[in-house]
Amino acid sequence: MNVDQSRLAVRLARDDADIRAAQHLRYRVFIEELGGEGLLVDHANRLECDELDPYFDHLLLVDTRLNPDDCQHVVGAYRLLPDDRLAQTGRFYCDREFDLRPLRESGRRLLELGRSCVDTAYRGGPGMLLMWQALAEYVRRHDHDILFGAASFHGTDPQALAQPLSLLHQQYLAPPALRVRARTYQSMDLVPPDRLDRKVALAQVPSLIKAYLRIGGVIGDGAFIDHDFRTTDICLILDTHAMTRAAYGLTTKGHSAP
Repeated sequence: MNVDQSRLAVRLARDDADIRAAQHLRYRVFIEELGGEGLLVDHANRLECDELDPYFDHLLLVDTRLNPDDCQHVVGAYRLLPDDRLAQTGRFYCDREFDLRPLRESGRRLLELGRSCVDTAYRGGPGMLLMWQALAEYVRRHDHDILFGAASFHGTDPQALAQPLSLLHQQYLAPPALRVRARTYQSMDLVPPDRLDRKVALAQVPSLIKAYLRIGGVIGDGAFIDHDFRTTDICLILDTHAMTRAAYGLTTKGHSAP
């Protein structure tokens, strides 16, 4: 589907109907397409949701020509949790998977990013780039220093992902001061450096992870196997000032969407 960029808009969710539409999109992607599951998944209404949704800002890619009354207008979503809301939530979503003490003790403003998805019909077009640019503007406006979140490989067999996990561990490991660690630790250093095939490994790294690596993203120590979502998760960490410069560069240089 070739989508006219003029019909797309990016904005924060305005009301419960917008959040419900984002949850409906997440159900289509994470549950129906990728076979995930979760304790609060609402199969009857086809909603992927959890207890933290009310506290996040939901950054939405909206097709302005679709009817908002049937939950179809939201075609892309990120959810964003600034650290000043921890008094309400008590935790970040990633706290269940990773020990975030290095980030919490850094003294820097934190922004957790998660549940990134785009409708299948809108992938490969301008939608992800528009969301990337809007995220950069959000970071700039709120002056966040560190962006982080769980990023996923599909599948729960580490050996099937040995090449890309090893590449990330060996070449993109976060500096000690920011190096979070998986709580249920799965080593990522599975292939010796002399047996690592960088071309093969990169081909298996999801495009969104590669996009963050290109603009300075680094990786926490160890992976977490999420059996509910049937994924192998890593913690991505990014100096958001670097992200902002690179994201705006994507606009001015005309690069394709990450």
